[in-house]
Amino acid sequence: MPRSLQYWISTASPWTWLGSARFAELVRQTAVAVDVLPMDLSTVFSATGGTPFPQRSRARQTYRQLELARWSRRLGVPITLEPRHYPVDRGPSSRLLIAAAAAGHDALSLSHYLLRAIWLDDQNIADWATLAQLADQAGLDGTSLVRRAQAPEVQAQFLDNTARAIDAQVFGSPTFIVDGERFWGQDRLDFLAERLAA
Repeated sequence: MPRSLQYWISTASPWTWLGSARFAELVRQTAVAVDVLPMDLSTVFSATGGTPFPQRSRARQTYRQLELARWSRRLGVPITLEPRHYPVDRGPSSRLLIAAAAAGHDALSLSHYLLRAIWLDDQNIADWATLAQLADQAGLDGTSLVRRAQAPEVQAQFLDNTARAIDAQVFGSPTFIVDGERFWGQDRLDFLAERLAA
């Protein structure tokens, strides 16, 4: 059984929200160590041929909304299909996760709070005060963590994560990598579970 995996995410990805709780349960069952790696998905898209949601055709945009609604019903995971604060700057929330991981906190648990904030509670995850409150809700010192997240070295780590994601051939969120093998999408969690059990 692999001992660790990389969890590449965009903190503003609805698909990552839909898979978040199931992935956390898989981690609990397998006790695999998780490296939570927030990335700038817009930059990743530019490098890998993806198209940001606002730039997609109307046909693709409406179909994505249809698929999100279908998956929400199938999984029993509620979602706000048109949150007020989307698209959103992923930088602050990504930096919060990086700072949390660097301080030895449970970044995976915190990521669930961030995803829930935008996709269920309709909150602005680009707002530092909101992020401090979310960190507090996750059992952390939000004020201290926000201060750390605003440090230049954390921004540098976010940029480095994004470059590493491109090098690793990541092109979407969520992407899970186990021993060099990629699994893209919340609908690939069953395959990931099989890989972790091997």
